Amino acid sequence: MNLGKLKSRSSRICRGFKISLAYNIQNSLNASLVLEDGTVFSGEGFGYPCLAEGELVFNTGMVGYTETLTDPSYRGQLLCLTFPLVGNYGIPSRKKVDEFGISKFFESKQIQIRALIVNELSVTGSHKDCVKSLSEWLYEEKIPGISGIDTRSLTKKLRTKGVMRAAICVSNNAINRAKMLTKAKSVNYNDFNFMPQVSVHDAIQYGDDTKPPIVLIDTGVKNSIIRNILNLDYRVICVPWDTTINHILSYSPAGVIISNGPGDPKICKPTIETAVKLIDASIPTLGICLGNQIIALAGGADTYKLKFGHRGQNKACTEKSTNRTYITSQNHGYGIDPDSLDKTNFDIWFVNADDGTIEGIKHRSKPVIAVQFHPEASPGPYDCVYIFQKFKQLIDGNKFS
Repeated sequence: MNLGKLKSRSSRICRGFKISLAYNIQNSLNASLVLEDGTVFSGEGFGYPCLAEGELVFNTGMVGYTETLTDPSYRGQLLCLTFPLVGNYGIPSRKKVDEFGISKFFESKQIQIRALIVNELSVTGSHKDCVKSLSEWLYEEKIPGISGIDTRSLTKKLRTKGVMRAAICVSNNAINRAKMLTKAKSVNYNDFNFMPQVSVHDAIQYGDDTKPPIVLIDTGVKNSIIRNILNLDYRVICVPWDTTINHILSYSPAGVIISNGPGDPKICKPTIETAVKLIDASIPTLGICLGNQIIALAGGADTYKLKFGHRGQNKACTEKSTNRTYITSQNHGYGIDPDSLDKTNFDIWFVNADDGTIEGIKHRSKPVIAVQFHPEASPGPYDCVYIFQKFKQLIDGNKFS
């Protein structure tokens, strides 16, 4: 079998600096996408030849596929990118890190999606930081991809019917679609606990020992969240998702953050139990994405699965107290039930400008806040990076209105 790895790179000089080029010389592979209702999409394969199944979702972002594909919130999912051309700036090197030693271009140590679906795969990746093509990267990490798909039609189907189970097969040989349909129907995304796959297994420290610690409960954290905490002049102690309150308090933290992550928040029972005790103890706490849902559950509210979720970099959210609307980066499939929130000590902080869903909450008397969007962006607009400053205000004892 010819697996067709990328085999050629070159560079050109443009306006005084070198632009690296990565050419995708992969031979055409057969590829099919089969949805749980039997719908079949045929296209051309790239990346790694194999069969993968998962929950099928779409993202409306125009750029940032390196950050998107490495976001742990996508664990267990097949991702359709709606922007029609993908791969045009290639993939940068993992060796490039920031001043904290954290990867500059990737949000975790590996690709998190199960498979990638695009309309058109760029034959050439061109950028000054480019070291390989998108197809080569997927091949190296054993992730299949399919191009030539009518992603607009697929997205309209998901918006109508909701997220669906699906399977993708990339092969040099004929594809058994009956087997793919069986695989698609076997997916158990809603009840699966992804935490052992995405969370650290032991505590990891980032930053200067002399600075006050923030404990980060890792339910699938992105590197950019860690970077933003360090930029606040704290150090970070990243702990497993099921860390007890006593263990967290043993670090004498200035505050606690519960991160983003994949799956149903109700699966994270140990994290919810810890969050209950953080609220009771009035520990300054910030929840992000999955962390927002976990804090809501800890406060006595309920969560539910959205029809097709919010995934993209153009999601408008309105802060209720100021009526100011921000453009946010988002990646989630669950939300907070607004009726259940009425029975808690939390107020709505942000709402989604498109569908009115809850995008942020804050406790009425305790230093506890949470947002459903990603204030760290990566990819996406940085309009809401100020949320980290709001968290610092809580730590400093300056409660904001």
